[in-house]
Amino acid sequence: MTDPMLERWRLVLGEAAQDALGGLTPEAAARDAALDWLYGRDEELSRRDVRRGGSGPSTLTTVDWLDGITRLFPRETVERLERDAVERYEIHDVVTDPQVLARVEPNPALLRAVLRTKHLMDPEVLRLARRLVEAVVRQLMEKMASEVRQSFSGARARRPSRFRQARNFDVRRTIRANLAHWRPDERRLHVRTPHFFSRTRRHLDRWQVILLVDQSGSMVGSVIHAAVTAACLWGLPGVRTHLVAFDTDVVDLTSEVDDPVELLMKVQLGGGTDIARAVTYGAQLVENPRRTIVVLVTDFYEGGSEARLVRAVKQLVEQGSHVLGLAALDEEANPSYDRGTAQRLADVGAAVGAMTPGELAAFVAEHVGR
Repeated sequence: MTDPMLERWRLVLGEAAQDALGGLTPEAAARDAALDWLYGRDEELSRRDVRRGGSGPSTLTTVDWLDGITRLFPRETVERLERDAVERYEIHDVVTDPQVLARVEPNPALLRAVLRTKHLMDPEVLRLARRLVEAVVRQLMEKMASEVRQSFSGARARRPSRFRQARNFDVRRTIRANLAHWRPDERRLHVRTPHFFSRTRRHLDRWQVILLVDQSGSMVGSVIHAAVTAACLWGLPGVRTHLVAFDTDVVDLTSEVDDPVELLMKVQLGGGTDIARAVTYGAQLVENPRRTIVVLVTDFYEGGSEARLVRAVKQLVEQGSHVLGLAALDEEANPSYDRGTAQRLADVGAAVGAMTPGELAAFVAEHVGR
């Protein structure tokens, strides 16, 4: 019987390790063929002779490969292999071949690939791809809607209340009001006067949330999550949401915010970047500066005038708007961005960082609920 640990190393190292580590079971040999079909394309590995041989790209079609990995690997591994196929090796027929699209399990990696390649698709393939987009967006919406509800459920007026309910117990105010009754010898605080707060939502002044989203190719994950976030914020009491996509041009997609699938199918990824132009456009949408959150989602690589960008952000901050610069808005929140430009925006008062969609919802809820 083949040692499972040696078999794993054999799968990692490829046929070059056959003599040292021994053969493979039939199932492992099938896994090896599937891995070699994909990773055998890597030019660096070929130069180093780390993996060679196997079935190779020529003996398996994409459909055969997809059927094979679905049968041979757990779901998490399948998603990783599909992501590498479309993002690392640009095997476009994973999302442009109708037979493949009919088999794939929708996941975020394939959604990103569809958005990058939809311009290559004929109408029939685009129809199938749209079903994939709808499925992934629905999954993201369900998760995001839960996070938004949780964030906004806390946006309550914390006024004193005569109604004594345990869930409305105001811990901080109670402690402050009863500090005189602290007994050091007992290490106990005696509460003479408990305090409670109201959980009825107060009247909320109208807030604007203006999402300015960079649609350059590297920001595709943030574009997806911005569309889903905007859809979840849409219609919340006291919040008016805008969504603006930009490269060198600016496109106001606010009218599509309630339909993130349609919105994403209209996004045109790629091109240059004029962040200053987008911020200038966003500034024109502001109605009440002190009730406005401007969220700039970009990698901060400015193709236009950096001085103009800094000036536009500074003006927004000085008039009282909350400016949030996000180098990433996705589940990883692990961006690659121009740190110099980001620092210059931070120097004029913008908050700069990276967030998950849930963290952004909490940020909005915190400000709206004040």
